Amino acid sequence: MEVLAELKGVSRVYQKGKERVEVLHELDLRIPGGDFLALMGPSGSGKTTLLNLLGGLDKPSSGTVTVGGAELSSMSNSQLSHWRSTHVGFIFQFYNLLPVLTARKNVELPLLLTKMGGAERSKRADIALSIVGLTDRAKHYPRELSGGQEQRVAIARAVVSDPTLLLCDEPTGDLDRETADEILKLLQILNREHGKTIVMVTHDAQAAGYASRTLHVDKGKLETRAAA
Repeated sequence: MEVLAELKGVSRVYQKGKERVEVLHELDLRIPGGDFLALMGPSGSGKTTLLNLLGGLDKPSSGTVTVGGAELSSMSNSQLSHWRSTHVGFIFQFYNLLPVLTARKNVELPLLLTKMGGAERSKRADIALSIVGLTDRAKHYPRELSGGQEQRVAIARAVVSDPTLLLCDEPTGDLDRETADEILKLLQILNREHGKTIVMVTHDAQAAGYASRTLHVDKGKLETRAAA
């Protein structure tokens, strides 16, 4: 299977005062197109940093990050911003929906960065909402939705631009088990039926079990483990 994303010799170092903190150490990772990868590990192990590098939200101190043939580590901030708007969908633990906007308008937000007209934006948002099973909630505001429904809106927002890569940072961390399983099954559908490549950070072994494979991150390095 063709490699969609690749990290070669990636290290990420932060400077805290006089202290040098190496979060990732000469890390190599290949992610095939269509993969559903779970990243597990203790807090501070580098999982979220790795996710941010794949999404162009951060740059490596050394090494290269390539996604879909684009080398992110060599891009300017403005180039990265444009690249993210068309190639990456982000799903977070907290839904980050704007309370003054309806579900449809929240889903449309990423499309405001494109030249797409209003009618086309609404059409694309409705398609995304139908994928996550919320067609009947398009005109509802976040306060009128359950936590699971809010996360479904957030997922619709992440896929509305038909991104190359979905990056999920603890997407079920704020949900009860039953609702979390519903969201994870939805991610499986996006992966298996819609061909989305997904990288998910999680502390939950049960959540990781929905992925195709699991990698354990510890002290800035990767260790392969079988999916739960």
